[in-house]
Amino acid sequence: MQKKKKDIRGLSLEELTELIITYKEKAFRAKQIYEWLWKKDIYNFDEMTNISEKLREQLKKDFQILPLQIIEQQTSKDKTIKILFHTSDGFPLEGVLIPSINRVTACISSQTGCSLGCVFCATSRLVKLRNLSAAEIIDQIVFLNNLAEEKYAQKLTNIVMMGMGEPFLNYDEVSKAMHILTSPKIRGWAPSRITISTAGIVEGIARFAEDHPTMNLAISLHTANEEKRTEIMPVNKKHNLQRLHRSLEHYHKITSNRITIEYLMLTGFNDSIEDAEELASFCKAFPVKINIIKYNNIEDGRFGKTDEIKLQAFAERLEKRKNMIVNIRRSRGSDIAAACGQLANKKNDL
Repeated sequence: MQKKKKDIRGLSLEELTELIITYKEKAFRAKQIYEWLWKKDIYNFDEMTNISEKLREQLKKDFQILPLQIIEQQTSKDKTIKILFHTSDGFPLEGVLIPSINRVTACISSQTGCSLGCVFCATSRLVKLRNLSAAEIIDQIVFLNNLAEEKYAQKLTNIVMMGMGEPFLNYDEVSKAMHILTSPKIRGWAPSRITISTAGIVEGIARFAEDHPTMNLAISLHTANEEKRTEIMPVNKKHNLQRLHRSLEHYHKITSNRITIEYLMLTGFNDSIEDAEELASFCKAFPVKINIIKYNNIEDGRFGKTDEIKLQAFAERLEKRKNMIVNIRRSRGSDIAAACGQLANKKNDL
């Protein structure tokens, strides 16, 4: 059986340089190839026009380039666009393009599916699961940026990793993608325009503080009550609120960044004034931006939406705290299941 060729984009620049030297080529050729792959978004070796035909043929013999495949595109009534991608080996993932007055945001995935089992989220119900490679993460951004220019006549302004998966359970590939994305010599994205969201993997938070200190961190918290959080987020059994709190204090000490707290309002569960006070107490040691999110219905979900009166009362209680910026985030794309917690690839029964 013929051995399947690897995607060349799995090589670092250093590994690519070593490879080129074994081909008896000049080392600078590696940099040229690297720029074709990551800066010019070439998916065919024959398009590398400053590379000799001999070297191109050698690369084709030993490697391949495996971009994501676009399977379906849906557009919401609010102009949000959801894309269903497939990896080269058939795993599904979704990305979302969210336009607003002054920005266009891409919401991207780090895994196909999610293993965390949060009871309010449809993504955790998917059967197929694997980590995405750095190349597959970058592919989402490239395609969504091209689509933004086509549909909105504007390039992406912001990236949030809040799609499928837990980024810090795929830390190495996510970090590699972010380094490529923000490298001044490659894509040149401002780190301040990128937000990585985690359910609270404390080891990942510590690494993120050191590796990407100018990038934004968001915590998918949803309650500051230990018992309640364990009930709806099994990850809390290992990464409990006490551990998470210490990691966020450390993160703020290292970076001085304001931390974003994502808080999904679940009627009768975490939307009382007492819940607001617990949240305020959890956050008092570091500056935060609280994004209060309206619950988006999922099939067979046990929760419902909090009414506007309770939602406003919850927000107003938090707004009295000096270290908090409070936003009520209106979901986009819920009519095409593109909103927070709804990404579940309904087109394919997995």
